[in-house]
Amino acid sequence: MKTLLVDYSWSNTTAQLATVMQQVTGAERLDLTVAKGTFPNDMYATSDVAQQQLASGDLPALTTPLPDLNQYTCILVGGPVWSGHVATPVRQFLRQLQNYTGTVAPFYTSAGTPGDYEADFASLMPQVSVATGLGLTASDLPNAQSQVTAWWEKMAH
Repeated sequence: MKTLLVDYSWSNTTAQLATVMQQVTGAERLDLTVAKGTFPNDMYATSDVAQQQLASGDLPALTTPLPDLNQYTCILVGGPVWSGHVATPVRQFLRQLQNYTGTVAPFYTSAGTPGDYEADFASLMPQVSVATGLGLTASDLPNAQSQVTAWWEKMAH
């Protein structure tokens, strides 16, 4: 199974989880980025910007060049939970997967309130096979390896 791990991290928490994911899965990794200044450094101000983006449908442009995604049988997509939803940069990436034929699985970090993250994630790509995801909080990260390994073993079978 050729796997790509794609992640967006606003505060570095998701990036830390993505590092563990990469160690466990051996996947190629692609960090999603947006233009500097897209989001403020304050979490609450960032939430306000994201809410405006969701309301307008004007999602932030990604500055990361994307490979041919169809060369992968599985894409692991990571991001932070923003107000119970998929972060806007991750939503922008998911738009690139409309014709993808492999399996996509979300992984995400939250402050402890993931809301309907996985349902929101799956709703953005109704024609794509979305596997059960893995959500952790920052306090889960020291023990993430065992949780990621157990999740990946289920995914890979």
